[in-house]
Amino acid sequence: MKLLFTDLDGTLLNNKSQVSPGTKAFLDEFLHAGNKLILSSGRPLLSVLEVKEKAGLTQSGIFLTCSNGTQIYDCDRSRSILEKRLPLSYISYLQDQAMQFHLHIQTYRSDAIVSPAEDAEVTYYRQKIHLPLVVSPVLRDALTEGPFKMLAISLDDPEKLESFRQSISAWSENRIRTIYSNHMYLELFDWDAGKGNAVRFLCDYFHVPLSDAYAAGDADNDISMITAAGTGIAMQNATDRVKQQADVITDLDNEHDGLADTMRRLLLNLHD
Repeated sequence: MKLLFTDLDGTLLNNKSQVSPGTKAFLDEFLHAGNKLILSSGRPLLSVLEVKEKAGLTQSGIFLTCSNGTQIYDCDRSRSILEKRLPLSYISYLQDQAMQFHLHIQTYRSDAIVSPAEDAEVTYYRQKIHLPLVVSPVLRDALTEGPFKMLAISLDDPEKLESFRQSISAWSENRIRTIYSNHMYLELFDWDAGKGNAVRFLCDYFHVPLSDAYAAGDADNDISMITAAGTGIAMQNATDRVKQQADVITDLDNEHDGLADTMRRLLLNLHD
């Protein structure tokens, strides 16, 4: 049994946020052979489920790693098998710190995005993440349990995000990870979570060695799983940092079935 951990945006999905027919054909073959597919994303659960359903991925053997590995979901049983949430006290602290930089920061409930305002940042975000919006000037007031993550967004000033990240770096140690999923999005989630930890957890769960795990991505929040898996794959369109950490770089980008092309060749080489 092989495990394929794949990021969504910029990796499995093309630039229209779709799984192309060529990539879908490979995934069908991969699952039919008895392997496991793990959709690994910074997106929350409902958004990853939407991608899965739109792609027609209805077979058994599919798991979801959501919100940067803070939630692992078994699609066959419709239940979470791992959850790592942020304490509610962190939400208030991080919102207060973000406000000092006039920076948008949002969080999540199981059914919605929670934002302090219906501003340009959350409007942009919801163009791709089709979840309901709850507006709560004090984020903590809209939550009844700790969320899986927070997300700071700056549409036109990445230096503001970095200044915020640096300002909380001492406090963050051993509490939360602060990792970019692209130049506009800074992800904040549990210190012991991450996509790499999800790789290790699921390999142990299935009693599969890490050498039989493949992980593909394009952004900094994919690096931990690319380095954890036996074979780490960077997309042709990945950042330089991701490419430096990968074992393999695809010949083609996410617009041209780069992941499917590379996985077919890797799996074929195993049988030569």
